[in-house]
Amino acid sequence: MIGPGRLIVVVGPSGAGKDTIIAGAKEACTGHPAIVFPRRIVTRAASSAEDHDTLDDAAFERAVQDGGLAFWWQAHGLKYGIPVQIDDDIRAGRNVVCNVSRGIVDELRARYAKVEAVLVTAPADVLAARLAGRARGSDGSLEQRLKRSDAFAGFRADHTISNDSAPEEAVRRLLGVIEI
Repeated sequence: MIGPGRLIVVVGPSGAGKDTIIAGAKEACTGHPAIVFPRRIVTRAASSAEDHDTLDDAAFERAVQDGGLAFWWQAHGLKYGIPVQIDDDIRAGRNVVCNVSRGIVDELRARYAKVEAVLVTAPADVLAARLAGRARGSDGSLEQRLKRSDAFAGFRADHTISNDSAPEEAVRRLLGVIEI
């Protein structure tokens, strides 16, 4: 298993505010070389709502086959991945914080020595309003994105953050998990 550093995965339904919370934590961790926030790779163009690197489907498949991704998954008709460099960071004892799908957490727990899953949640009406406000055509059906949470009803998180108030509170709670 890859260690001794920790892999801190932030998971939750679309619209819960995962990227906002991670961005706030990243800003607070500036200057802490033992904490890494890798850029996620997605087969969708980046936007102000989601900061990531973009690859088309063919380039993404090449990255998978060439070993350029530590792990990857599919959701909402898109492919998502985390660069393989995080494995070296974790081997060096760093803590890696990234946004992933709940669907791959068990796989990650089998591969990495220390995985902590942080579930970010919000009430259904808040999720719906946030998703409607994004209006990204590449997101697919609002109804399907909201229903996807039902598939993870038995998900086991190590920490839960309810993101239904000021984002600063949720960031503070994530920083508590990161231990800064």
